[in-house]
Amino acid sequence: MRRADRLFRIVEYLKARRQVVTAVVLAEALEVSVRTIYRDIADLNASDVPIIGEAGVGYILSRDHVVKPLMFGVEELDALMLGAQMVKSFGDKELAQSASQAIDKLTSVLPESLQREISQTFLFSFSSKEKVEIQIDFTSLRRAIRSKNKLYFSYKNEKSEESKRCVRPLCLVFFSPVWLLLGWCEMRNDFRNFRLDRIGELTVTDKNFKEEKGKRLYDYCQINGYEM
Repeated sequence: MRRADRLFRIVEYLKARRQVVTAVVLAEALEVSVRTIYRDIADLNASDVPIIGEAGVGYILSRDHVVKPLMFGVEELDALMLGAQMVKSFGDKELAQSASQAIDKLTSVLPESLQREISQTFLFSFSSKEKVEIQIDFTSLRRAIRSKNKLYFSYKNEKSEESKRCVRPLCLVFFSPVWLLLGWCEMRNDFRNFRLDRIGELTVTDKNFKEEKGKRLYDYCQINGYEM
């Protein structure tokens, strides 16, 4: 779970109960360490979220706490709308449909003045002739990453040499016009990037994998100096 999602979950958890909740209970509910909960509570308090309590006793959300309505600036809306259009242009069919639904939901809750602003957008994204065709099931691949299912597939390198791979899928990265799958390759016993347009005969197995130190997306980012 991403840190931002976890902080939101903590607030929602406390808001739903309105009674003292210990760090141990929060840690079990969010499947993290008690130390992580202590750190998250401190961060929330620093952000002016009125959580009352202390370590070893428990926490409760002040009854005066009101979640402010979500509001976007014009620049933020431009970024969100363009991002959704890019997903529609270069994602799979179901992801494109979800992007359209997200745009509809976002537009429906905006004040009329902002609706006019985004209806007059000057930022667009369309598929191009350079778009690389992908033969495998993109949707199944995305879901396999989320559910942590191992993949078996054939792969052709830049010399058209074919090999069979067993991979722990970790993430998808888009370098226009190419999609890459980053995974832990069990054949090479190392991280590898695979172009989706070079993957064939993809099988999503029923074998789940657990995150292991040295084989996680976090580890790859640490090795290469990327921020998650």
